[in-house]
Parts: sequence; structure tokens; C-alpha cells
Amino acid sequence: MRPARRLRRLLPGRRRVSAWATGERPPRPPRPRRNHGLAFDVVAVLATLVLVVAGLANLAVVEGIDTAVRQGIIAAGGLVLLALFWRVRVGLLGVLGVVCYALAVVLLAAVPVVGLSANGATRWIAVGGFTFQPSELAKLGLLLVVAGVLGSGRPAWQRFLGALILAAIPIVLTVLQPDLSTTTLLVVVSVALLVIGRVPARFVLPVFAGAAVAAPLVVGLLRPYQVERLGSFLAGAAESPAGSGWAVAQARIALASGGPFGQAGDPLTNVLERYLPERDTDLAPASLVLQFGMVAGVVVLLAAVLLVWRLAVASRTSRTAHGALLAGGLAVLFGAEVVVSVGGNLGLLPLAGVPFPLVSYGGTAVVVHLAAIGVVLGVRRDGARRVLWAAPERLRPRLVRVAALGVTALLVTFGAFGWRLEAVEGPALVAAGQEQMTRCVRLPAPRGEITDRNGSVLAIDTAATDAGTAKIEAVPGLVRPSEVDRLAGLLGRPPADVRAALDAAPDTTLSLELAELPIAQARAVTGFDGVRVEAVPRRSYPTGELLGPVLGYTGIATDVQTRRDPTLGPGVVVGRAGLEASYDAVLRGLDGEQCYWVTPSGVPTALGTRRDPVPGADLRTALDLPLQQRLTDSVRASLAGQRNPRAVGAAVAMDPRNGQVLALASLPSYDNNLYGPPLDVQALRAVEARPGHPTLEHASQVAVPPGSTFKLVVAAANMVTGTIPPATIVPTGASFTLAGHTFDNWKPMGPMNLPQAIAWSNDVYFYRLAALMGPDPIIEAAHALGVGTPTGIDLPGESAGYLGTPQTIEDDGGHWYGGTTVILGIGQGPLQVTPLQNARWTAAIATGQLVTPRLGLAVGTPEAGFTALPVPPPVAVPFASALGPVRDGMRAAVRGGTATSLSTVPLDSGAKTGTAQDGSLSAEEYDNWTSVAAPFDAPTVVMTGLVQGPGKGANSASRIVIEGLRQYQASPPVP
Repeated sequence: MRPARRLRRLLPGRRRVSAWATGERPPRPPRPRRNHGLAFDVVAVLATLVLVVAGLANLAVVEGIDTAVRQGIIAAGGLVLLALFWRVRVGLLGVLGVVCYALAVVLLAAVPVVGLSANGATRWIAVGGFTFQPSELAKLGLLLVVAGVLGSGRPAWQRFLGALILAAIPIVLTVLQPDLSTTTLLVVVSVALLVIGRVPARFVLPVFAGAAVAAPLVVGLLRPYQVERLGSFLAGAAESPAGSGWAVAQARIALASGGPFGQAGDPLTNVLERYLPERDTDLAPASLVLQFGMVAGVVVLLAAVLLVWRLAVASRTSRTAHGALLAGGLAVLFGAEVVVSVGGNLGLLPLAGVPFPLVSYGGTAVVVHLAAIGVVLGVRRDGARRVLWAAPERLRPRLVRVAALGVTALLVTFGAFGWRLEAVEGPALVAAGQEQMTRCVRLPAPRGEITDRNGSVLAIDTAATDAGTAKIEAVPGLVRPSEVDRLAGLLGRPPADVRAALDAAPDTTLSLELAELPIAQARAVTGFDGVRVEAVPRRSYPTGELLGPVLGYTGIATDVQTRRDPTLGPGVVVGRAGLEASYDAVLRGLDGEQCYWVTPSGVPTALGTRRDPVPGADLRTALDLPLQQRLTDSVRASLAGQRNPRAVGAAVAMDPRNGQVLALASLPSYDNNLYGPPLDVQALRAVEARPGHPTLEHASQVAVPPGSTFKLVVAAANMVTGTIPPATIVPTGASFTLAGHTFDNWKPMGPMNLPQAIAWSNDVYFYRLAALMGPDPIIEAAHALGVGTPTGIDLPGESAGYLGTPQTIEDDGGHWYGGTTVILGIGQGPLQVTPLQNARWTAAIATGQLVTPRLGLAVGTPEAGFTALPVPPPVAVPFASALGPVRDGMRAAVRGGTATSLSTVPLDSGAKTGTAQDGSLSAEEYDNWTSVAAPFDAPTVVMTGLVQGPGKGANSASRIVIEGLRQYQASPPVP
């Protein structure tokens, strides 16, 4: 159409026209000098190039040079189109629009038939080795034709209806693909063109109302992944463990990890990049910041803002309404794409699948955007060169600068949020990023040794000796092919076997056992990033059965232990019994870890950080190994003097001043080496089948009647109550009768006072005494001396024994008789004690202090020194000052009573013997006791022996303590 004809359409009276085309012809301005500077928008072109180069740089890092070169070639073609369209005359916009629009509609219609599918949508058409997305071309076609219709001189309703119909066709075809993101952008562009094209509100508002009503219905058209994206945004990324929520979380991690200048080239960044999905398209901005830093992100945002403003300015300088609307519409489209993309990367908007224009990967999008920018620059060039024909002010698009200002404000806000994200949440996000791409293998800490008080080894890890072995563990993905031959040589295996084992393992394998070698040989396997040498956690107990129940054993943590200590991971070896369990936290040390960087699929890619294990501390015990051996041998000999295979024996040697347990003999016993690893299953079954409960520690876990040794407790109660003065001579005889029941003496005896009755263990004396006192004083004194409660020794599973009272007997449905009190006086009836409890009250009566037995002395290492373990202070016996006659009886027992055999040891001592009937034994078998303190004026040792059997000949408890005293005297334990 010629200029004259265009001018005639502006004249009044020809036909009814819209306000867009009315008004007086403006006066002809003076002819200005052509402004060639405005004809070529350098700022817009430079901003465009910055965005293209940024996208190519990101693509080169995350997808490789080849992909970047391919995208660069396409971008070069787009720049050529930009230059060509910059030179196109504005009069040809209508033709260009029809061609683009028609081609886009035809291709959109063909997509369902010949298109490629992904994520449940069909959007691409392939031609040879290239694919393109027709919906991207639809953006430019829609812009051109709708801008042309709205910029025409037709009545408002015709312009509105025509624009609506033309916009609806590509929108519907895009919905059918379905392509939510492009559909949304087409709708935004269409609405924006209606608004800036000055379509009356009476036409536009019903469209908005209809859209608001139809919005909920659109949800039904969404694909599952699109619903997930929307739901992740509404719930928050933290609430979505996968999918879009996970993608947003990865984008935030990438944004926080980039720092000011990026991490490109860092191997760790290359691993982290793999966790960022769609890092070349939807999440390209986050990837760009990760690789090139927050500064690069700011530069890209600034370039985008400048380009939006230059497009908005172009809409003000166009000499035609068509060109002005085209420039304004492209400014809105470009700004919307940038806002949605950046907001989605930050998690401030739904991750709608809208790529960042010119930065994200996609040949079609780049070409279309560059072509569109070229068209708008051509509009600006035309307006700058032909100022004479500039449209009146009221014919220009409205609100374009407001829209550009809104885009600017949003992007500035997003940028500030991004800086805050890095500054405030950055450390936590970086840590989360490193944690997610790290897989660590536990490195077991060497377990500390257990020694006696002299340093003799009682328990040790085999890894600390030449008898130990180590596993050679490989990470197949990190073993280089060139290393296989050398590795195989060190392992003593054919290279083909090693190579086959590595190839057969899954890619995600972090622990492939290649061999188990002696420690000395395993130490030579070094210099391989993909190979670890791990000592086998095997415990060795040189003393075997001598201390089996005392030391205990180790094994994989049980469910109970892991619930009690959540830090125990799968497969952790812990103490399961004895001292190994009591001091596990000290002995176990702190496990280390070897970490590996892995891909999202779990494939290791590089060696990560290593934290060496911290060996456990050594435990020095109060045990004296020679004394332990002597007592155990003596108990074994005493058991050998009887015939009952179920009989047990035990002995305790304790320092009464501080509770240090010098020896703790228990038979039958077991060899804790059987627990391995590996377990000797058959041997353990044989141990469990043996009579006498070998796995129990009989000195602290087995309670039996104490017999006459309990007379010391009854005598102490008498000293509190004064029921029978200790010097009073009491007739005794052969028996005692109460309420028609006769209680025999162990042999007929004459009148005696308290010390004499203790020395000769006169049953009748204590029958009378108990009957006169009643049960309560005896029970109170027993409690004061620790009877019926655990001693507190540092061993698990200690028995509290049993001390019945009239109330507890009644509560259990029984009845406390007068005879019950009588036999309690000689240590029978509702009473059971452990050898350790017996030794404890012997020590308390001898010294006046009740101590807590302790096996552990100190923890530490020979190099760093040892730290003494805290010891509960002794508790003064309330009636200690009144116990002189009781001690006199103990001394008299050795000098001329039931314990005279102890006088063969040249050591002043006081003792008490006992023989108790036991319902678990036959009529001819007893629980035989002897408990002694020496030297008696200032005791330094208390020994208590228990052996079941007839109590005659070799089957003697006194023999046990005699042997122990001799060993103690010959070789006193070091302090």
C-alpha cells in the first residue's frame, strides 16, 4: 500500500474507524536529520550476544564442546536471521506474519501425527539429525498476526474478535500436545497484546472472567509430571522428595555452591552438576551460576533487563501500530519468560518448564527469539529513519513501560533473593549438596587392649599382631585398567581373575572383596585410589577359659544395642558380654570413613575425603593374672574332688580398702575365642550343652544359700540390738526346739559366747539368737551390708541375690513362720547370695567400710598415659564401732575353730566357713563356703571361695582360699 493511500485512511468521514485510527492529521514536522545511531540498537544487540554467549558457555561445560558447537552454529544462523530481519521493511511485517503463522499452524497440526514424544507429550518434529519445536515458531507467528490485526484500522470489536480467533488456533493445538508452558506463554502474549493494543475493557474483562472460571478445569488436562511440578511449588520443595521439588532443591544447591565467580573446572563441581536435572534447559540459570558464579548470573539478568527495555523502547519509536504492538508484545513475552524461568530456579514460582530465552539449550527457541529480536530492531530502525511518519502518541501501545518496569522490579527482587540465598542458607545448602553426592564406607577403629594390672594382655585385636588378617576391598569404578596387573600380583591372583571380578561387579559397588591376606602382606597393597585395606575385626583372648566370662566377647551389635545407641551403624562390632560390653564405648574407639563422590545413580567417580579411625583406648584392670590363675586352678581342683557334673565353683579376691577385684575365678567356663569372628558354631553349641552354665560368671551372676557365713551378718545385727551380750555364755547343745519343731546343730556343743559361737559355727547359738531378735534386725543389718542388692561391679548381668522379708513372702502368697527366722540365723531360708556379695560383707565387717567392687582401673594408652577411672567412695557401716566381738570370732575361727586349716598360711587372718543345703543339689551335696580377710588387723585382701559338692577331701572351699592366700603372700599385687 502506498503512503498516500495510508494517509487517506486517516482522513475523517470516509468510514467509521476505531479510536486507534481517529484524530486530526498532525502537522508535518520539519524534516530532521536521519539518526543513524538510533537505527542500529547497539545495546540490544550486545545484550542479546551476552545471553547467547552465556548459554553456549554453560552448554560447553555441562554437555560438552560438541553440543555447544552445534548450538553455536544454530545461534549463528539465528544471528544471520536477526541481521536480515533488521533490514526488512516494516511494510512486509504483514506478509512475514502470515507466513510464520500459517507455517506454525500447519506444523502444530502435524505434530500429533509425525512428532516425537517425551514425558507424555508430543512436541517435536525430527528432520534428519535435527529436531525443532513448532510451538516456538507459533510464538513469533502469533505475535506478528495478532499485532497486525490489533494495529489495523478496523472497529474495536472486529479487531478483538479477529485477534481472539487467531490466538485460539495455536493455543488449542499446543494444549493438545500438551505443552503447558508454551500454552501459558501464548495466552500471556495474547492477553498482553489485547491490553497494550487498547482494546476496550468491555471486551477484555469477560475474557479474564472466563479464564478465571476455566482455570480449575485446566488442571484436569495436566500430565502427571506437570501436576507434580505444581504440587511441589504449592507444598514447597522440601515436601517433595523427588521430581520437581527435588529439582528445585538441586537448583538452590547449585545457586549456593557457585560463589561469586563459580566453580567451573573443579572435579567436585562436575559431580554436583549431574545432580541438577535439565541443567541445559529449564535449570540453565542455576547451572550457569554454579559454573561461573553469582557475578555471571547478575550479568545475565542485567542483559535480560536491558533487552526487555530496548524492546519496550522500540514499541515507542515505531512509526506503525503493527510494529509498535509487535515490539511491545515481544518485550512482554521475553520478560515473562525470564521471570518465570528465574523464579522457578529460585523456587519462588512453579518450575513450569519455561527455559531462559537465548541461554537455555534449544535450537528452535534460539532461532525464533533471535529472529523476533531482529524484526523488532527492524521496526526500531524504520521508526528512527522515518520520523516524519511517526504515529501519534495515542496510537502507541499502552502500559509497555509499566510492564518493563514490573519485570525489572521482579528480577531485582529475585536477584536480591539469590544473594540472600547464598549468604544465609549457602553453607547449609552446600553441605546438603556435598552430602547427597557422597557415599562413605566405614573404616573400623582398632579395639583397645584389655590388660591386667601388670600390663599382661588379656584381650587384643589380631590386627595388632602378625596373626591378624586384612580384607582387600575394591571400588571397581575407580580401579584403572593399567593397575589391574600390579594389584593382582600383590594379591597373588591371576590378573584375568581380578579383572573378571571387577567387571562383574555392579557400577555402584563400593566394597568388592578381592582377598583376605595376612596383615604383613596386606600392608604392601598401597597406591590404589580404588582399593582399601581393612583389618578384619577379630579379637584374641590369650587366657582362653581362664577369664572367659569375665572378659566376655565381641560381636555385631544387637537390636537392643542399636536402639540404645543410634550411632551404631550396621555391622558395627561391639562388646556383647563381660568387660568388653561394660567398657565398649572406651574400647571401641571412633570408626573412620572413606568417602567417594558418586553420581545421582550411585556410581562412584572419584575418591572423596577420608577420616582415619581413632583407635580405642586400652583398659587396665585390677586383675592380677598370677593370682587369677592360682585361684582358678584351685577351684578346678576342688570341683574335681566331687562327682556332680552340674556343680559349680567360684572365687573372689578383692582389696577391701577400695574394692579392686584382684581375681574372679569361675568354673565351668568357656573360651571366648570361640566367638571369632568367625563363630565356631559347633564348639559354642558344645559349650552351651555342657552342665553348670559355663557362659555365666559364677562369682557375680550365680546366687546360692550362704550357710553359716551369714552368721557374721546375724552377729552384727546382735551387736546393734544387744539381744544377747557378746560375752554372755549361752547353753547350746545338739538341737533347738521352737513351737514343736526341732532344729539340729551340726554337732553337739557346749555353752558359748558370741565369739566362740562364730569360731565354731554353733548353729544352736544362732537359732536362739535369731528367735530372740526376730527377722527385722537381721534383715536391716543385712541390707546395711549389701545383702539382697547388686554390688555395683562393672560387669553386666550381675545378680542381686535374694533376701526375703515377711512382707515380700506374704506378697508372694507365702507365710513367714517362726522357723523361717530360726533358719535365717544360719544362712538358710529365703536367702541367696553371690560369692561377690559374700566377699563384700566379709570386707565390710573386717574394715567397717562397704566398698563397690571394681575391675576397671584406668584407661589410656602406653604412649599417652593412663587416666584412673572414678571409684565410688567406700560407705561407712553404721554399726562399725560395735563389730569388735564379731571380728574376734573370725580370728578365733582361724586360730582354733572351723577355719584352722587357714593357719597353715603364715598370715594373720580372720575367716568364716559355711555349709549350706541347696535344693538344687542332692542330699549329700552342699554349697561349701570359706571367706577370709588378711592381714586381719589392717586387711588388704578378702578372699571368698565357693564350691559345690560333699565338702570333703579335695572338695574344699578352704583349700581354694588357702592357695589364694599363698599366692598373694608370695607375690603381692602391685598397687
